[in-house]
Amino acid sequence: MPEILFLVHRAPWPPDRGDRIRSWHMFEALAKLAPVHVAALADNADDADIARDKMAPLCKSLAIEVRKVSRPTALAQAVLRGEPVSNRLFKNAALARHVDALVRVGGITHIVAFSGQMAQYLPTDFDGRVIMDFVDVDSAKFATYAEQDKRQPLHWVHQREARVLGAYEAAVARRVDASLFVSEAEAALFRDRSGLGCDRVHAVGNGIDTAHFDPSADFVRLKKRKGRLLVFTGQMDYRPNIDAVRWFAQDVLQLVRRGFPATRFAIVGRAPTAEVLALQDLPGVEVTGEVPDVRPWLAAADAVVAPLLLARGVQNKLLEAMAMARPVVSTPAAAEGIDAEHGSELRVADGADLGVFFARELVILLANPDTGAAMGRAARARMIARYGWDARLAPLGELLGLPA
Repeated sequence: MPEILFLVHRAPWPPDRGDRIRSWHMFEALAKLAPVHVAALADNADDADIARDKMAPLCKSLAIEVRKVSRPTALAQAVLRGEPVSNRLFKNAALARHVDALVRVGGITHIVAFSGQMAQYLPTDFDGRVIMDFVDVDSAKFATYAEQDKRQPLHWVHQREARVLGAYEAAVARRVDASLFVSEAEAALFRDRSGLGCDRVHAVGNGIDTAHFDPSADFVRLKKRKGRLLVFTGQMDYRPNIDAVRWFAQDVLQLVRRGFPATRFAIVGRAPTAEVLALQDLPGVEVTGEVPDVRPWLAAADAVVAPLLLARGVQNKLLEAMAMARPVVSTPAAAEGIDAEHGSELRVADGADLGVFFARELVILLANPDTGAAMGRAARARMIARYGWDARLAPLGELLGLPA
């Protein structure tokens, strides 16, 4: 009987952020194919306990360890050992011992590792089929950081990480049977960087739970307030999200407010940094922090914005907003990988002066509510037709050689 070992860098429950949404649905898909052993890390003890309570009854076995390595320590260790900093941040001796013992006992026939940091836990002498879900090309993200931070003191850290991590990603991909990425654009970029072909590098996209993210579902509605509401959702200690909302609040929102002075911009998401909280000093900006449910904010939005200047893969925040039948305005970076008709299902602001073009797209929607409503309906129809999780993750069975 086949048994699957699922290695994941953050315990998948609750599926309330982009990485955990994908890994949770992947866990569910794997569990339909064979019994699953989960070996995972957690950012803190509370997260570990919550995940154990939910997942223990669903797994053949479950091990969750709390990672404790600080960034300065990880950097020092990585430089001394010639390793990626990303790996040192997710290195845990107890989890490594657990994985080794589990594989030695026998019974594990397949391994799926989620996120590149978990490749370090793959046994070197395993003779079963191994799939590595990189999700995104992380080394390319650090290359962009390095380009952006040329004048910053730690520029060399990102430059080094891009180089060392890129070499590591390619080496891992050559060891495993298949490497997965969240979009064809990411997969194509990795094929170009690694020299591997379509037979080894595959795009397996993200999906969306359209029953949960449904504007007619049963959830508490926000009270109507004066003015138009623009909403951004995301993890607010994540650098691309911080850069996105700062740029939007400082450069775009004020252009929109010239035509619609009462417009508000809500930044919705957990762990806002001091830099994000400070944006509340700007006219019309509100920072909610963590909310129990993003659907009330999405449902109340006159438009949802995705002003990411750096984005990798498929943005769950866009899928959620579109499933909620909201009109979305996005940068080209955030819209990459989204299968939608630009203009009728999703508006992409593009041009030399990106802030002006972004504001113009929003003003058009705010001035024409019927246009926005029609766009939202078309977006939801697209999500229902193309983005169900079962359909998106269907290739897993074939890649693993396990019948569905």
